Amino acid sequence: MDILYEDNHLIIINKPAGVLVQGDKTGDICLIDELKEYLKIKYNKPGNVYLGLPHRLDRPTSGIVLLAKTSKAIERLNEMFRQKQIKKTYLAVVEQKPFQNSAKLEHYLVKDERTNKSKAYSKGVKNSKYAALTYTLIGSSQRYFLLEIELHTGRHHQIRAQLSEIGCHIKGDIKYGAKRTNPDGSIHLHSYKIEFFHPVKKESISITAPTPDETVWNAFK
Repeated sequence: MDILYEDNHLIIINKPAGVLVQGDKTGDICLIDELKEYLKIKYNKPGNVYLGLPHRLDRPTSGIVLLAKTSKAIERLNEMFRQKQIKKTYLAVVEQKPFQNSAKLEHYLVKDERTNKSKAYSKGVKNSKYAALTYTLIGSSQRYFLLEIELHTGRHHQIRAQLSEIGCHIKGDIKYGAKRTNPDGSIHLHSYKIEFFHPVKKESISITAPTPDETVWNAFK
């Protein structure tokens, strides 16, 4: 349990790749269940432990997950996400160098419920949702390229779908066009930084999460 920040209202975790944030049909143990057990033991809490989740992180993705320990905090965090008052920065290792070193990508995404995959279109189509991000090329190795990404919207598989659409497939992400899987089933996408004003204390919070201790990530350190 890599806890990056904790107070009476919030807890921020550096999630390993492969761990579910919320329970699903697989029945696998999820981050929320593990955290509830941790909090119950640490604070000797009787009964159920409350945890609110204002955002999600895909199972094969690593990095920051922000959770609320009180109903007051979750209500305010949900509103802050709606008002785009929370800044999230990601790192992605991609197989191809982007055509431009920095650019804003704007697409319209359609989620396919059957395949659990999103398709990016250049123009609005039926059931599509606007998606935008800004990427900057910040590093390169012999085989891969490192992008820093700022999300402007929070759509299903947004970064994966938008980067795939411009030919920059994330390492390990065969669902969106990568050449091969990673041995552990992860993809090289990491929720690296979150910046916001504390919903209760009203103080500035800036948290970064170290990238996984792994050969390709380490090559960029």
